Amino acid sequence: MDGIRSVGFLTPEEVEQALRAATAAPSLCNSQPWWFRCTPTAIELHADARRTVPVADPEHRELALGCGAALLNLRLAIRAVGVHPDVRLLPEHGRPDLLAAVRPAARRPVTPSDRELAEAIHRRHTNRRPFTAAAVPDPLRARLRQAAEAERAWLAVLDRTHYGRLQALAREAHQAQLEDPEFVAEWRHWTGRDDHALDGVPARASGPRPEPQDEWVLRDYSGGTASPRVPGKDFEPEPLICVLGSFQDTPLAQLQAGVAMQHVLLTATASGLASSFLSQVIEVPRTRRELRSLIGGGLWPQTVLRIGYGSPVPPTPRRPLSDVLTPDAS
Repeated sequence: MDGIRSVGFLTPEEVEQALRAATAAPSLCNSQPWWFRCTPTAIELHADARRTVPVADPEHRELALGCGAALLNLRLAIRAVGVHPDVRLLPEHGRPDLLAAVRPAARRPVTPSDRELAEAIHRRHTNRRPFTAAAVPDPLRARLRQAAEAERAWLAVLDRTHYGRLQALAREAHQAQLEDPEFVAEWRHWTGRDDHALDGVPARASGPRPEPQDEWVLRDYSGGTASPRVPGKDFEPEPLICVLGSFQDTPLAQLQAGVAMQHVLLTATASGLASSFLSQVIEVPRTRRELRSLIGGGLWPQTVLRIGYGSPVPPTPRRPLSDVLTPDAS
């Protein structure tokens, strides 16, 4: 891309590679609520207030999650070329939209873990379709928990005793949203788009409409619409459902939760697993409070993940770098 210059220890080509990795992150309704600024010493990540989803996400909780996911991708892409990224979160008081400054500060060896996760960035796609009935083995479950813990977050793996209550919460949240005309209008704005769109969720990425026992997949993190059910393509009877959360519920904690979320998602992808989101339980305040109680009440749920073994799915679109990169004005 013309106009990209070196940043710290990164060449222009490495900067472009890192930015493309960052923009591959998931976001609510694939709204891509970020923009970047490159200086001679840092890549800045900013929240883009023009790309909020205000009805579903009035507190910008999911905007922070998406930007945190972009930050992890950026960090990994820099590490993958043998450079250490010095990351500073919310670096300037009074500039809340400046979420992070990443300084490619020194050379460092690439670790196998860095390489594995970086290689998973462009293979990770939200999978709204049914998974197989194969269970995720315990060692992989432990690895997913460790991925969250590595980023100062936690991952609660729900068991059968929680499923009934979670389904009820998902059903309650979904119904509350459908009864809100503003939510329905916003949802329709972002979903069911044609293949030429650069954001939002295209119709081809939607999953089948679930039966009542599968209410937890009525809608996912990226806001995919439901399409007619395909005979013989039922959702898995017992998906792996995980709640990722934080120890506090501040903007900083939500941003860190987004970093942890992406670490979990990339770990899942690298392990051959697929994933999607059950965002409606988090988006409705009442069901979010009930979910917090369900998992013990002492920690803050930030997103709900559905993980399992799935078939390949097409990626959702991304805007070109020219749309998300602001030239350095200095």
